[in-house]
Amino acid sequence: MSLNIIVLAKQVPDTRNVGKDAMKEDGTINRAALPAIFNPEDLNALEQALRLKETHPGSTVTLLTMGLPRAAEIVREAIFRGADGGIVLTDRALGGADTLATSYSLAQAVKKFGKCDLILGGRQAIDGDTAQVGPQIAEKLGIPQVTYAEDILDVKDGKVTVKRRLEHGVETVVAPLPCVVTVNGSAADCRPRNAKRVMKYKYAASPSELAKLSEVAAAKVAANPDLNIAEWSAAFVEADPEQIGLAGSPTKVKAIENVVFTAKESRRLDNNDGQIEELVKELIANHTIG
Repeated sequence: MSLNIIVLAKQVPDTRNVGKDAMKEDGTINRAALPAIFNPEDLNALEQALRLKETHPGSTVTLLTMGLPRAAEIVREAIFRGADGGIVLTDRALGGADTLATSYSLAQAVKKFGKCDLILGGRQAIDGDTAQVGPQIAEKLGIPQVTYAEDILDVKDGKVTVKRRLEHGVETVVAPLPCVVTVNGSAADCRPRNAKRVMKYKYAASPSELAKLSEVAAAKVAANPDLNIAEWSAAFVEADPEQIGLAGSPTKVKAIENVVFTAKESRRLDNNDGQIEELVKELIANHTIG
């Protein structure tokens, strides 16, 4: 059977390079000031989708991401690795969303997409570590969910068989389609870019990016529909303004504090057993150790 697969992915700040401008005054992430990468576990989910595409002829893999217009970068990354296309859900009204508002917006986009057999995504994003968005989307769509997936073993007869990696072992479960599956980082790594696909789709662009392209590149995009990365707005997916962005987010950051660790005092000891014994006794007395 052929499958229509959506892979949920997020362009996240590279947490290895977080600086003093990482947060805005309102408590939201200043994404424009941070290097952005493809969320690691979403790449694991993409690999599972691409494997299903290979074993089920006629299947399609579409990447769906919500974020700034520059999130089209990870759509291209997915296409280079084997995805068929992608959608960027982007709108100023979506900014500042917590997991509840994010899952609502993405669920609306999935409904707009139409028939879908599987929705795959990473277990969690490294900029939040909540693992809530995938399950919340399943609840909003009213479909089954399987979390902590390590391998999608089979899809047939309208059911998906999934191996889950749990804290104390593994578990194999069967769920009916359509279904949301969130994938662990312990799953197979995503394949690298395919050189032929990079050459074929290197000019793929979203409407927001077209103005920045050269005339030659823009002409190539206009002449080839496969190079168009879709951009959807909140209005296009018929999202309720009260349920998106900051308005639809009950979770708010109350305050941000930069903490710098410094040594209060230091003590230099000679190579003297008496001094070391005295220090140990002091540390025990003030309950630092012991």
